[in-house]
Amino acid sequence: MVKRNMQKSLAIGFSAVMALSLAACGNSDNNANDSAATNAPKSTNSTNSGGNAAEPAPDSGKKVTITFQNIYPDPATPSHKMINELTEQYMKEHPNVTIELDTLNTDQQKVKLKTQAASKEVPDITIVNPAAQMKPFVDAGLFAPLNDVLDQNGLKDTYQEGLLDYYSFDGNVYALPDGNNIEVVYYNKELFEQAGIANTPTTFEEMLQDVKILKEKGITPLAIGEKDSWTGSFLFMNILLRTNGGPGFLQDVLSGKKTFEDPAFIEAVDAFQQLVQAGAFPDGATSIDANAGGNIFKSGKAAMWVIGSWETGAIDASSVAGKVGAFQFPTVNGKGNPNEFMLAPGSAFAISANSEHLAETKDFLNFFASNLPKKQFELKNAVGLGQKVDGDLKAAGYSDLAVNIAGLFNQVQGGDLAFDNTMNPATAQVHLSSIQNLFVQKVDSAAVAKEHQQAFEANKE
Repeated sequence: MVKRNMQKSLAIGFSAVMALSLAACGNSDNNANDSAATNAPKSTNSTNSGGNAAEPAPDSGKKVTITFQNIYPDPATPSHKMINELTEQYMKEHPNVTIELDTLNTDQQKVKLKTQAASKEVPDITIVNPAAQMKPFVDAGLFAPLNDVLDQNGLKDTYQEGLLDYYSFDGNVYALPDGNNIEVVYYNKELFEQAGIANTPTTFEEMLQDVKILKEKGITPLAIGEKDSWTGSFLFMNILLRTNGGPGFLQDVLSGKKTFEDPAFIEAVDAFQQLVQAGAFPDGATSIDANAGGNIFKSGKAAMWVIGSWETGAIDASSVAGKVGAFQFPTVNGKGNPNEFMLAPGSAFAISANSEHLAETKDFLNFFASNLPKKQFELKNAVGLGQKVDGDLKAAGYSDLAVNIAGLFNQVQGGDLAFDNTMNPATAQVHLSSIQNLFVQKVDSAAVAKEHQQAFEANKE
């Protein structure tokens, strides 16, 4: 079983890594040009603590094609540049190997992988989410253990302490994470100023008031793309973290200490519906996918965006660069600690146990994971990375926003994982659909709570 008591260790990992390595470090997703890395021999960042990457696998002369399924579809983002530049570098050094990128958005990839898993045709490398979301694939024997990949060239030591536990079952690590993030509220300073809003909200009541002011000024208050239903769930879970007075609500449901019909959950649904009813979100939110929803903010058409810190690099590469700040999700009805965050151990790279080129795929993944910190740092996308990276953010030209986000990491005092990383897939799907429905129509909050509880009881493991 994956370890479930990780909130504390994750918070410790954030503060320790950020205090020791972010004053000289970075942590996250992706961003910018890299001629040095592209032309260099296969090695990690000289400032990365992992040592050199794997030596090239013996060249048998056999032509090998590796399919790499990924979720970096937006060419404007650092992550897209990172995966393309690293795969091109590897192929240049290994002429007999072709890396084919199967690039999808998050929800498309989840659906496709589920179909592929049913026929046991998982790509050589695919993307999975931690804990409860990846467990069914591991139980079905679809992923190869990656302990040997981690043991090569000190790769394991590059990951933040405790992070790999989210991707581990029965002593084996089955996926390598691309990030370790927190959810924050990004805001457009210019749009706040245009609306006459002097300060960021510290209470949910202030946030609702700001939503109404922005709406009156013709500004979309909160960007979202709820066609990909995880986005609304992630925002909702911030509210539940507050109304519950702290982390652990879902764990209490799992252990039988609480049910979904607990007042904290009903209060969270009520508050979420207040946002919807106030017109906080774009019209037709459920027909907008996550990438398009993010672009509403990144093109300067929305004042706020509640999303993971992995978007920092993409924001800095967009038209609103230099205009954006970030703050903690506010208290709700006087409840909650702003320094408790929704925690987001990243999506992760897993290898098919049935890969026809297992040795070559493992060699490539070792190269990819070993070089990822250097590439992300150079692309100004290292805030929220799950691996340790040394380097001075300011000296490297990182934005004020990136430094702001790094400071928020240092304030983490705990938090919760996303709903679908905690509950089994069947219960999670009911939850995702239920929250998505709130964008379409107002529903009695007690009925929403009952729907969740019935789904949980029907799908207990």
